Amino acid sequence: MREKPDFVWARPEMNVTFRAEIMPGIDREERTYRIKEVLPNHRVRLHDFPGEFRETAFERINFLRGKD
Repeated sequence: MREKPDFVWARPEMNVTFRAEIMPGIDREERTYRIKEVLPNHRVRLHDFPGEFRETAFERINFLRGKD
């Protein structure tokens, strides 16, 4: 039987948007960053923003956003 692969919520170069509660008063575009690296503990590092972040720091990913 095959092992179930680990769930990975993020991949390098994906865009993620911080939740508005974390950055109040900031427009969505200004809260959006690209993932630089996904760490073994499933946290991410971002381009141009210091620190490591868990999935819960970001809005749910909507793969249909922006598609018509």
